[in-house]
Amino acid sequence: MYQLFVEGHFDAAHYLRNYQGKCENLHGHRFKVILRLNAIELDETGLAYDFARMKSHLREVLVSFDHICLNDVSPFDKIEPSCENLAATIYNQLQPCFSESPVTLACTEVWESPTSGAAYSP
Repeated sequence: MYQLFVEGHFDAAHYLRNYQGKCENLHGHRFKVILRLNAIELDETGLAYDFARMKSHLREVLVSFDHICLNDVSPFDKIEPSCENLAATIYNQLQPCFSESPVTLACTEVWESPTSGAAYSP
């Protein structure tokens, strides 16, 4: 089994409505997002999937979160914009990109700092 991964990022603000502590206040992060794919086979060029296409898919999703207050956009106007919920939301938005390909979406990781993040896979 091969696992491929690419990294992207976006800058955004958020606050956690149901949290008691400093994260209940509006604050920002440079969120790092890692997209991971699983593949069983390689194609005739020796690739499981093109990194450029992976990066393009990831950019298309992340652009909607860049330089905004996450609490103001769906689904985060209804659910907490936590790393966990971000990872699941990004996963669900990316899933259709790989439904007709020989790879499977393994997980998405969202890091809000160099030492803290969450990964999601169903």
